[in-house]
This record gives sequence, structure tokens and C-alpha cells, in this order.
Amino acid sequence: MKFVAYAREQQGTGASRRLRVSGKVPGIVYGAGEPAMIELDHNALFHALKKEAFHSSLLDMELAGQTQQVLLRDVQMHAYKPLVLHVDFQRVDATTRIVKKVPLHFINEENAPGVKTDKGVMSHVATELEIECLASQLPEFLTVDLGELGKGQSIHVADLKLPKGVKPVLRGKKNPVLATVVNQAEEEVQPETPVATPAAKAAPAKGKKDEKQNRK
Repeated sequence: MKFVAYAREQQGTGASRRLRVSGKVPGIVYGAGEPAMIELDHNALFHALKKEAFHSSLLDMELAGQTQQVLLRDVQMHAYKPLVLHVDFQRVDATTRIVKKVPLHFINEENAPGVKTDKGVMSHVATELEIECLASQLPEFLTVDLGELGKGQSIHVADLKLPKGVKPVLRGKKNPVLATVVNQAEEEVQPETPVATPAAKAAPAKGKKDEKQNRK
């Protein structure tokens, strides 16, 4: 993917605030040389951030007439407004070794025996995986084939067929689960219990009441 950035001359909180008012987003590019202060069009960036590839693949950044390959590293959003406050990119080249999280794309879920035959439910335990590789080898996503999973079975990181040069970063976890087939939760239907109506106290017969009054 390609995007356009512009050199940012002014720095500081006030300057950043003025940029945002004018529809721009302040940012920085670091790595492989001196950091560069940049600004981007807010609307273009906001729509780009909705695309999965913008977060997990190498990007071509055009700056001052030159194209550089970068990775998106951090995005700061407003607490409750659809507003990008700041963005960070990292310069990379073919020899740069990186660690980055990439999304998992699950396929063949509907054909898994545990779902199709045994009426289980596929539970996605993870939606992304942290990997280490050269920047040139960075995959946009990883495919997880669920087609062989039976009821009660799981697929782990070790079961993935990773691209050449890509290895998972497990951070102490031996072999994390990515997805598993679980029993379908049965809805417990409670029988309707009729509301007990308290028996009305029988009022004494009017005739008997009058009789008592006459005796007095």
C-alpha cells in the first residue's frame, strides 16, 4: 500500500493542535537514519487505518518526492471521537529483522467435523500472532485451516505452516491454542410456573353478620 506524507516543520503541543484543526495528523518516522517529523491528511489516513493490510504489511511512504518502505508502529486515537491524534512509522529495508503481530485468517470452519457433524462451535482463541522475520518476508496475514478439527480438538501454533523465514514469538508460552471446537451451549428453557393466586378469604355471609348484630 502507498500513502503520501509531508515534512512537518513546527513541533510542540500547540503546533500539533493547529494541525489537527486543519485536518492533518502529526506523525514521526524513525529507524535507519534520523527521525523525521511528518504530517498526513487525516481523512486519507483514517480510511487507510480501516484496512487490515495497512497495519500488517510493508507500506510505501512518499515523502519529499522519495519513496521509503515503512511499517506502522503506533496509532493514537481520541478517547471517544473518530479522530487520529498521532501516528508512528518505522523505516525498514530488506535486511531489517522485525517483530510484529499479524492477523490470523481462519478457513474451512464450516467443514470441520466437530462443527459440521457433531454440531459443535468453533472458538477462536486468538485473532493474531506475533512473529519474527525479515521485513521483506513479512506476510500480510497467516492462514489457519480448521477443516480437520473434530469435537474437543484444537489447533496450536505448532500446527501452522508458516512461510519460509517466519517464526512465532511465543514469549514463554510453549504451544498456544489458536482455535478449538467446543460443545454448543444448550439454552436451558425453564418451564413456566403458574403464578399462585392466594386464596381469597371467604367473607362471612351477610345474613350471619346481620344475625350477630341483632343478638347484640
